[in-house]
Amino acid sequence: MTKENEILDIVKSSLEDGKAEDVIVIDLRGKTSIANEMVVASGNSDRHVISIAQRIQENLKEAGYKSVSEGETKGDWVLIDAFDVIVHIFRPEVREFYNLEKMWNAIANMREE
Repeated sequence: MTKENEILDIVKSSLEDGKAEDVIVIDLRGKTSIANEMVVASGNSDRHVISIAQRIQENLKEAGYKSVSEGETKGDWVLIDAFDVIVHIFRPEVREFYNLEKMWNAIANMREE
């Protein structure tokens, strides 16, 4: 298993264990240099969002992977950068407002000319 696949598996299992909702994975390989995969998920409250983010970071650290994050203070939207994988965890109304999936899915689906 590649490093990227292992990180993605840790993120997805952490989201599942944390009862995250509406999880989607967007393949960004060859479309941007910021990451190969983007994961977007929702928590049902600010506490839930923060708890999910902490779980992901603890599980990545336990497996020997580093990550950086921001947004834990407020809990509306937490961004975790696990280098090959970017994770966004939102409260539902914040996720709907920013609608990252629409923008990034459009980028991911662009044809190379």
